[in-house]
Formats: sequence, C-alpha cells, structure tokens
Amino acid sequence: MKKKSYKKHLRKLPGYLALILWCVFTFTVIGWIVAASFSNSRDIFAGEMFAENAPHFDNYVKAWVSGNVSVYFMNSVLYTFSSIFGVLVIGAPCAYALSRFRFKGNKIIQNMFISTMGIPSIMIILPLFALFTSLQLTNSRWMLIILYICINVPFTVFFLMAFFKNLSTTFEEAAAIDGCGPIKTFWVIMMPLAQPGIITVTIFNFITIWNEYFMSMIFASRTELRPVAVGLFTMVQSMRYTGDWAGMFAAVVIVFLPTFILYIFLSEKIIAGVTGGAIKG
Repeated sequence: MKKKSYKKHLRKLPGYLALILWCVFTFTVIGWIVAASFSNSRDIFAGEMFAENAPHFDNYVKAWVSGNVSVYFMNSVLYTFSSIFGVLVIGAPCAYALSRFRFKGNKIIQNMFISTMGIPSIMIILPLFALFTSLQLTNSRWMLIILYICINVPFTVFFLMAFFKNLSTTFEEAAAIDGCGPIKTFWVIMMPLAQPGIITVTIFNFITIWNEYFMSMIFASRTELRPVAVGLFTMVQSMRYTGDWAGMFAAVVIVFLPTFILYIFLSEKIIAGVTGGAIKG
C-alpha cells in the first residue's frame, strides 16, 4: 500500500512542481507591486525598495485624491453592485422558469441564451455605439449599467439553471399544498436553496464587471464617469509626463484589493458553487 501511495504521489510530482512555481511567481509579482507602492520612483528604478524614508503612505493619498482613483473607485462600486443586483433580479427568475416549467419555446429560449454567450461583446460595440449616439444616450452611468446587465444575464441564466434543475420538486409540492403560489415559492423557498450558485455567479459577475475595460472606455469617455479599469489605463498613460510610478503602483493595489479580498474570503464558496451544480440534489 505504501509503494502504491508513493507511486501515486510521484506521478503527481510534475503537477505539484508547476503549481509551486506558479504560486511563487504570482506572490513575487504581487509582493513587488505592493513594495513599489510604498517606495518612490527613484528607488523603484534603482531596485532598492524601502531604501529611503520608506514606507511612503502618501503614495496612496496622492493616488486616491490627485490621481482621481476615488472617483474611478466609486464609479466602479456603483456600476458593479447595481449591475449585479439587476442581473440577479432578471436572471434568477428566468433560470428558475426555464429549468422547472415546460412550455412551448422553452428549449428555443435556452438555446438563445447559450448562443449569445458565444458572441464576443466586441462584435456588438459598434452597432450599440451607433444606436446610443443617435439616441443621445452616451456618457450615462445608467446606460452603462443597463449594458452590463444585458451582457451578463445569459451567463447567469445558464449557470443558475443547473442549480434549479437539481433541486427536488418536493419543495414546490409542499409549498403548493400550503397554498403558496409559484412566485412566492421561488422567492421564499427556491431562491434560498440555490444560494451556493447565486453566491458563485455573483462573484464571477463582480470580477467581470469590476475589471471590464473596453465597453466602459467607449460608453463612458468622460473622467467623472470612468471606472477603475479605464482610470488606471489613463494613469499609466500619464506616467510618461509625471513620472510618479510609485503613485501608479499604489493605484494598482487599490484597484486590485477588492477582488483579492473577495477571492480570499469566498474561495471555498466559489468551489462549492461550481461543483454543486453538477451534484444531483
């Protein structure tokens, strides 16, 4: 038994080595960026972190105030949480209806949602921009939120359908006996039961919308409307003239921190949600 266990782990050794190298590389890069954010530009180019009067916490103050990171950050908070709420309000009932009820056109609607997931968003940017320009709806926070909702609904519906399909019908039967209608059954009983899937798809949507760049660059060109991805790119471009690389790395840390914290504390729920849809309930 020991020989078999030894051989089993020996076969996995290349995978373990690759994983260790990836972890070392990732933490080295992240650590270097964090160290650079507390240094100054001269020390960064000299490769001497914390060499003189470090750490420089004022880098974060400058990035937050002078670099407009506060504006970009609050815009992203508004876009992300508003869009996630809208996606769940539309996507969760839709996924429940498609997975639990049989009606004409059910399969067609499901196939339409799946097909839209295969269309790159970049292909619809120009038609949408021409449409919104003609309607004078560009440079609007709410229009950008509506776009984020529409683009992320298909994936949310597809993801949640697997969870609702695997829930036992006895919950709905018991609710019907007690006089609970389909709508109330969904919000009071079925929605809480699908919590692992809802948490997981919320995390995926958060990461997608928080890091979205191209669409926000097209539809939110004004500085006061830009999210963190576009704002960070603007700061990188301005480094050619200001040379405040330490401030830029501080902005990178501020932008990266919410996603990092979210993953650290909810990584187990992500794994449980991804695997839970494949388990028959």
